Amino acid sequence: MKQIKYDVIIIGAGPIGLACGIAAAKRKLKYLIIEKGCLVNSLFHYPTNMTFFSTSERLEIGDVPFISHGVKPTRRESLEYYRRVKTSWKLNVNLYEAVKNITGKKNEFKVETEKGNYETSNVIISTGFFDKENLMRIPGEDLPKVKHYYDEPHPYAGQKIAVIGGGNSGVDVALETYRYGADVTMILKKDSVDKNVKYWVRPDINNRIEEGRIKAYFNSRVIEIREKEIDVKTPQGKITIENDFVLAMTGYHPDFDFLKRAGVQIKGKITQTPQYDENTFETNVKGIYLAGVVCGGMKTGKWFIENSRYHADVIIEQLADK
Repeated sequence: MKQIKYDVIIIGAGPIGLACGIAAAKRKLKYLIIEKGCLVNSLFHYPTNMTFFSTSERLEIGDVPFISHGVKPTRRESLEYYRRVKTSWKLNVNLYEAVKNITGKKNEFKVETEKGNYETSNVIISTGFFDKENLMRIPGEDLPKVKHYYDEPHPYAGQKIAVIGGGNSGVDVALETYRYGADVTMILKKDSVDKNVKYWVRPDINNRIEEGRIKAYFNSRVIEIREKEIDVKTPQGKITIENDFVLAMTGYHPDFDFLKRAGVQIKGKITQTPQYDENTFETNVKGIYLAGVVCGGMKTGKWFIENSRYHADVIIEQLADK
């Protein structure tokens, strides 16, 4: 049987990857979406009780209405919504199939996965950034008690936990676990919680810290983790704290190694921004495009679902015209 040659293969079945598939379907292009995990894999790994910052209509794709019970949808509602999007558009998606390499050139790309090989004229990489955690690179970080992903508060009830990070994730984790009965200590590298912490949450965390219900060490960092304690470097010197779990909310980053293997150039030691044309989203490799938050490199706060949905139409319009 002759192998299908696709007009475009889309890597990543998150909301923007699905939007690319919808745009391709509208223009009657031969497309395939390949995802290493489940549908909208990154959203699935968000905290169980998470509520989005955005309202539901700003997360809509493919003209499928997103109706939520509240103004801002929950993780559970978003998973249900994107399942309906896939079903409504009958999107061609291969799940649980990790892409290993992209080789070749425009009109002659080969996409190698753990399950097979595919031929395509163009490739869209829409892999997000949530799958690769920012490591602290300190002794003990590989212990089972250290978590870079947070799911729900129940397992930490009655436990001494250290929350590393003062951004939205760190603050949310600290407050939620505290309210479920954890003994919470925050370790923050700055002299306050981050400026971008949600305005309606900031008074809550500051009040809990001022009351002493949540302990906090500012301008500090964890330097070693052991089974029952951690060492923290503070402005007053090193201290040792009893500890059962470390929740390292240190952020995430795109899979730069995968991008580099595909030939995409990365600019800047700190920002590590993939090279692409801001008008077309085509990278330095002709025929390989970026869509969604992966475009931001380490600037993971630049692109979101709501402000990158249009990437799909821009890219697919070019491919259809060509």
